[in-house]
Parts: sequence; C-alpha cells; structure tokens
Amino acid sequence: MLKPPLITLLTDFGLADHYVAAMKGVILGICPQARLVDISHEVRPYGIAEAAFTLGQAYPYFPAGTTHLVVVDPGVGSARRPLLVQAQGHYFIGPDNGALTLPMDRDPGHVIREITAAAYFRQPLSGTFHGRDIFAPVAAHLASGVPVAEFGTIVGDAVRLDLAPAKYGEDGVWLGRILYVDRFGNLVTNFRAADVPEIAEKRFKMVIGNTETSWYHPSYASANQENIFIIKGSSGFIEVSINQGDAALATGASAGTPVTLRLS
Repeated sequence: MLKPPLITLLTDFGLADHYVAAMKGVILGICPQARLVDISHEVRPYGIAEAAFTLGQAYPYFPAGTTHLVVVDPGVGSARRPLLVQAQGHYFIGPDNGALTLPMDRDPGHVIREITAAAYFRQPLSGTFHGRDIFAPVAAHLASGVPVAEFGTIVGDAVRLDLAPAKYGEDGVWLGRILYVDRFGNLVTNFRAADVPEIAEKRFKMVIGNTETSWYHPSYASANQENIFIIKGSSGFIEVSINQGDAALATGASAGTPVTLRLS
C-alpha cells in the first residue's frame, strides 16, 4: 500500500491571517491524500537567512521523497524565479532568493528547475501571493505524481546565501558570526562543534559583538542564571546562551553579528 505523500510548509506568514490556511486548502483540493506538516510559520518577516537555517535543520529528519514548500518571498511579483530543487532525495519548492541554499550546498548532485509550467498554476495569478497560486499547486501536483520534468527546464544557477562555517584566521583566532536567534534568545553561531571539540577542556574567550564570555557548560541546567556561556547545541553548532534568560537581549546581538573565538 502506497503511503500518502508528505508535504512540509515553512513560511513567514504567522498564524493570525488566512495565508497558511489558503495554501493548505489549495494543496488538499489538488492532492486530498497529502499529509501536511508545518515546520514553522514564525520565521521573521522577510527573514530569508532564517528560513534557510530552519529548513536546513528540519528537512533531514523527514523521509526521502518529501516535498518541502518554502514561502519566505519578499521579492514576490518581481523577476525572481520560482524553483523546484531535487537534493538528497527530497524536493524543495520556493523562490530563488537563497532560502533553498543548504540542500543545494549539501548535495553536489542537486538539480535545479525553474518552474515555468503555467498549466499547474492557480488562475487568476496574483501578483502578491505566489505561495497560494504557484508554489502550493505545484507542490500538490508533484505529490500527486506529475513527473518533475513537467514543471520546467533545468537551470544551472540559483541564488545562494553565505552560510559557510567559521574560519581559522590570523593569530590563532577563529572568525565567525551569528547565524540564527531562536525564540529563547539563544544565539546560534556558525562555529561547528566538530571543528572545536576541545572547547570544553581548554580556556577560551569568545567575543560576540561587544560582549565576551569564557564560560562553557554542557547543558543549560548546569549554568547559573546570570552568566552568558557557550554550549554545544543540538544543531551541531556552538550557541551563546543564558540559563532561562535571553542571550540576544543581553548582548544586543542578532543574525550577522560578528563572533571571534580564541583558544588558549
């Protein structure tokens, strides 16, 4: 027995308005057997980098063949292209603005198609809601079994964000930045924990903007509720945190804030 197709949704729409429900209604009208899973609808408005990070943390845990629909689209109505990307056994549908960077970076054999088959769009086509009129129906038709080649031709390029890990610079100092701030105020850096496995045993100084810390803890509970410390997060990156506090508020840091790390 075939399993129902699985479609995830990731947007910056929030849940106060009708936008998410409209997209789900379009999908279910075309592919009523689809299973819909919300990754998040609380991406910061227009937060393309935040969407890229969130997608990259979530999609590997879904089964192969899942279709991931990403609608964080400040360029809606412009010349930016709608894309369908095949990578790591998954399908990714969204605007060509960098939100699909991580699956492309992780799979050298990825395939990018520009979605041009208007026969699969909802009509009339809105100039402001391509999530409903292009991306949702394409995801639904794909999940219903329409061959991927029907949606458009292969293209050789797509917009990529710079989500590279921290680099080892001069004088023994690692140079990085904040990638993401979660709802608890934890600052996710681009320092991969695997690149600095000795962080728990050595003395160090990490500088986040104008704030510095030399504290490491293996868990939130092992830290007191005042100190800013670093921790190896579940995403595989070093995070800056405060136990039951908001490190982003305390440091004034946000996505893009520079971070340096010196190990003694």
